[in-house]
Amino acid sequence: MLTRKQHELLMFIHERMKESGIPPSFDEMKDALDLASKSGIHRLITALEERGFIRRLPNRARALEVLKLPDSMNPSLGGRKARFEPSVIEGNLGKVASPSARMSSIENYARPIAIPVMGRIAAGTPIEAIQNYSHTIMVPPEMLGSGEHYALEVRGDSMIDAGIFDGDTILIKRQDAANTGEIIVALVDDEEATLKRLRRKGNTIALEAANPAYEARIFPPDRIKVQGRLVGLLRKY
Repeated sequence: MLTRKQHELLMFIHERMKESGIPPSFDEMKDALDLASKSGIHRLITALEERGFIRRLPNRARALEVLKLPDSMNPSLGGRKARFEPSVIEGNLGKVASPSARMSSIENYARPIAIPVMGRIAAGTPIEAIQNYSHTIMVPPEMLGSGEHYALEVRGDSMIDAGIFDGDTILIKRQDAANTGEIIVALVDDEEATLKRLRRKGNTIALEAANPAYEARIFPPDRIKVQGRLVGLLRKY
């Protein structure tokens, strides 16, 4: 159980991250909680970290990550699995701040954006769609445009000729429409999610792989829902 001040600080950090993707400064936290000194903020942050609500990211000043909220306020972060529906992402987590907000200071302009990782996506035989919020990743703002974004972990090899490999993390801009030739997250029959290149052919939609071992799949439009468009990729070596 959190104390009142611990709860207030956690929610202040959470709301600020939703608004701009940038954690508040210690001075801002001190003023928001009406504390006399920043030492009180340090003690509250340490307590929240020990209880598993936040994490301090190493080697970056002010870098905080909210891991969870009190259960009564945020059941969606409880680690449960459900059908993959990126449209349930709420607030501004993963949303790039406006240019004026990002330019308010050099420090804030260069600060990475927190993007939620929403599960895994098949780049091969479609898998059952999964929504499994597990953590956030920090992404340089220059990799993102305007709008809301989320990340997915790639499973499969059907997009290797497009430079997308098994184990990569892809950055997706949330949108429900896309142009032919774009790589999208497609939801098939509201049950299967897959990463493919979109082609419109007359009254049909083709989901094309980028691997000659896989054939394109053809669907009527009412069986496909666009869940987002590929805008970036992260890879660990």
